Amino acid sequence: MPHTSGEHSTRTVLVTGATGNVGPYAVRQLLEAGANVRALVLKDDPNLHRLPDGVELHYGDLADPDSVEAALPGVDGVFWMWPFFALSTATAPAVLERIAAHAGRVAVVSSVGVHLGIEPVDNNCHAYLEKLLQQSELEWTFLRTTGFMANAFGFAPQIRTSGTVQFPYGDAVRTSVHESDLAAVGVRALTEDGHAGQKYLVTGPEALSQREQLQIIGEVLGRTLVWEDIHHDAARKAMVDTGWPPSYADGALDYFADLCVTPEPGSTVVADTTGRPARSFREWAVEHADAFR
Repeated sequence: MPHTSGEHSTRTVLVTGATGNVGPYAVRQLLEAGANVRALVLKDDPNLHRLPDGVELHYGDLADPDSVEAALPGVDGVFWMWPFFALSTATAPAVLERIAAHAGRVAVVSSVGVHLGIEPVDNNCHAYLEKLLQQSELEWTFLRTTGFMANAFGFAPQIRTSGTVQFPYGDAVRTSVHESDLAAVGVRALTEDGHAGQKYLVTGPEALSQREQLQIIGEVLGRTLVWEDIHHDAARKAMVDTGWPPSYADGALDYFADLCVTPEPGSTVVADTTGRPARSFREWAVEHADAFR
């Protein structure tokens, strides 16, 4: 039987994608909340140094559902990041079946595209995961996030070398969220009661164009940085060349084109669930300034 636990008992939580942009924050905050924390990691993961002391490492690969099994006995909840580029549509149901045999709760990182109704269910992505969870008996919480502030790391090589960023749709306005804030909402969902069945739109506190984000990074660095728009087709080719499935590249670029006309939606979910304001992009840029130097 899956574990369920009251708000004041010690929970055991498994974090997938534990060494990525969001996972380390989730691990750290869960430990601070008094949870027992397990991290699902690859044996050759080069980013294990991102995890704090006190986390229990379990080696497994979401592409191999059987390898996840050993991490699950005694788990109450799962902070679920899904690498949708890499895995077939058959993999998620098999992983979810194993999770549901042990855990009671899942907080899954989803997408604003589901919130807006523009992401198809049949593309093995966030909408697909949400559908699977809604058909399960788990207590689920959907973290429908806008862009990660960490997406700006993609500009870092050009900032360091030339100070000119070539990328499409500089006027696309996003409400990007700090990864720590996204993690915080998920941690609340897994360690407190009252979040089951919620479809949270998790955003940052401000609407900024990509061009404005670059300007803020420049101000933090004390440099003048330049944005140069490149053509949609050139950007698509570059994305596909680096491994994006063509349909995903098309969807992302079409979305950015739309954001030049209609800004991304915002919410107060971070403040409402954590009791403190969401972090600004400038705070994120100060925190990560060394990556751009």
